[in-house]
Order: sequence, then structure tokens, then C-alpha cells
Amino acid sequence: MTRRRQFACAAGFVAALWTPSAAQPVISPPVPLTGTPVPAPVDTKSDEAGVALRVVPLAQGLSHPTGMVFLPDGQTILVVERPGRLRVVKNGVLDPAPVSGVPAVHNLSLGGMHDIVLHPDFATNHLLYLSYSKARDNDTTTLAVARGRFEGGALVDVKDILVADAWGSPLGTYGGRMIFGPDRMLYVSVGDRDGNTRDDNSPARKQAQNLGSHIGKLLRLRDDGSVPPDNPFLKTPKAKGEIYSWGHRNLYGMAFHPQTKEFWATEFGAFGGDELNLLMPGHNYGWPVVSLGRNYTGTLVSEQPWFRKGMDMPQFHWNPQVNPANMLFYTGTKLKAFTGSLMIAGAGTKRLVQMTFSGGMWRQTDTMLRGLDVRFRDIRQGPDECLYVLTEGRSRGNQDTDGMLLRIEPR
Repeated sequence: MTRRRQFACAAGFVAALWTPSAAQPVISPPVPLTGTPVPAPVDTKSDEAGVALRVVPLAQGLSHPTGMVFLPDGQTILVVERPGRLRVVKNGVLDPAPVSGVPAVHNLSLGGMHDIVLHPDFATNHLLYLSYSKARDNDTTTLAVARGRFEGGALVDVKDILVADAWGSPLGTYGGRMIFGPDRMLYVSVGDRDGNTRDDNSPARKQAQNLGSHIGKLLRLRDDGSVPPDNPFLKTPKAKGEIYSWGHRNLYGMAFHPQTKEFWATEFGAFGGDELNLLMPGHNYGWPVVSLGRNYTGTLVSEQPWFRKGMDMPQFHWNPQVNPANMLFYTGTKLKAFTGSLMIAGAGTKRLVQMTFSGGMWRQTDTMLRGLDVRFRDIRQGPDECLYVLTEGRSRGNQDTDGMLLRIEPR
């Protein structure tokens, strides 16, 4: 089969799942999969190196899936959907009934459920964490993190361990990506909450440079939500003790290097301005006073877009943009061409990106799966050393049910 026909087949099964509907701030019912065949696998190749890949659809009918985790049994995947559901995929089959006990979310616009992580001791304590959009009233929301125990297929003893001081318009971005570090601390990204993308001087985004706010920050917490005693701003007057780093727009990708334990993150810019950063405690990454991106009106974000004293420059800047949604360091050998690489899920650019480090600098080595014509929202390495990705058709519209869980394996 030619590459063009392979991509045509891929686009065909995606198009067959597309169900356009009006975006409303309500939770749509789950789509039962009984009698609905999962699309056939698609064979394809990466764009630059021609790596032979097979795309295997595992589940369809998902609504804006944003995060996933593998349970210790190696057979079960938990997936969160942005409208506010937690789903179970076991042995490649999606349970049509969502998990009960999840917190109520405010899912207008880009709000809703954002991510899921397991406690480092999940195998014994069954604790997991959900980041979500929490409402104070109809006009004000923030990011929250809830912890609960996953038992008997349900969540129990659920309670908030973080309600970020990041209140703002429901239209603003939330961030919400989470990861446990080698130090067993929970890291949580909080977006810049800029709900007015046509205001070049939005007061919300300026809070990223205010240590008295959680907006535009990366937070570091103990597993119960309390503040670690070695956080960098704990003794700084008027600063939030949870802050680990600041000056961020939207950290949607975070990963620790498996050997060096360095903390890397991708930052989602506006028009351009996508960055790969090495995160350090107490460091300022510049948003919005330093950025190579443009506002949505077309003007420059910053009059001094590359350097200001006391602010860290990105280790890599994308031009053209990649819209990084999440990332990982691939440690397996099943996909040998990617071993040791940083693999990034591109949302608006609808591709996966391979990054390699050599000669003291990062390089974009390869891209892939652009022909599927889907937005990639999350990427994880499975126990079988395959890559697993979550996809959606478009960014907004919380009643869409065109999302999928795909496995990327060698061919």
C-alpha cells in the first residue's frame, strides 16, 4: 500500500467517527460501544526517517480525552475525558460506564477534567489524583486537584488537596498537567488563565510574574497537598509557598530524564512561542515579558522577546510551532528508532515529534502521524514498550465523541 493510500485510510477511519455537535457546558452521556467495531489498524511511516509504524485503535467514542495512566496490572488504562469523566480500558476494551465518584467539574470552553496520575505507592494504597476546573460561581473558576482511592471500580474518599489561587474567567486556560517526581513530590502546572485572547494587555496573564498568585506557575506539593519545607519561596514574603517555578504560560508537558533526573517541560505558546525548558527550583521562565510568540491579534507578546536578566531562556524554541500537549522520554527498545528520545504529542499541529539531544543541543529529529488528521492530547509509554496516545478532532466542544485511544507499535 502506498503512503498516500495509508494516510487516506487513516483519515477515513477518523472521519467516520466525527460527530459534530454544539459546544455546551454540560456533561454528555457516555457513548456505548456495543456493536460498534473498532477501526482496523493502519500501517504508515514517519515523515523524515521513514520508520515503519502501525497505528492500532483500542477505543473510540471518547470526548476530549486529556490524560491516562496504566494500572500496575499492565492491562488496565484509566482515561480522563475533559467533560468530567473517568473511563476504564481493560485488555483493549472500553467500559461504556464511567467510573463513579469523580468530583463535579466546570466544563465550559477548555474547562473540565485535565489529567490523572497515580500515587507512587498506588499498588498498596490505591490513591490517584485528578486535576480539574472548579467553579466558585458562574463567572469564576480555578484549577483544583482531588485525591481519592480507586476501589471496586469506583472512586471513594475523594477530596480536594489543592484549590489554586488562580481564579478567573471560565474561558481562561487552566494547565493542570501533573507528575510525581523522583523526590515523590507532586508537580502541578497552573495556566496563565488568560480568558481574553484579544486583549494584548490582559491583566490575568501578568499574574505569571506575581509570586503572590498561582497563575502561570508550576507548583510542588506533598502527596497530601501540603507544602514541602524545601520549596524555593517558602520564606519569601507574600509569595505562595507551593510555587516551584514561575513565568509560565501553559506547561502541558513534563518529564524527568530517566538517567540524569533533570526536569524538562514543554510550554504551549500563543502564535509561536512554543518552548522546551529545563525546569529549576525558583527560576523564572519569562512569560509574558519574554516570549518569541505573538498575541492572537498578531502583535508581538514582548518588546524584548529573547532575554531579560534573571529569566531563563528556552533550551529549544519551535518555529514553526508544534503545540506540545505532553511528552515523555522513551526508554523502551521495541521502537528502537525512538530509544532515548524525547517524544512529544502535538495538538494543533496534529503530529508526534521526536527530539534528540547531541552536541550540547536539542534537535527535532523526526515527525509522524500527521496523516491521521487528529489532535494528540497525551502520550505515554506502555508496559509493552509501545507508545499510547489520546486524540481528539477539535479543541473545543465538550459534547464531541470523536476521541480515541491509539497504540503505536513497530511494523
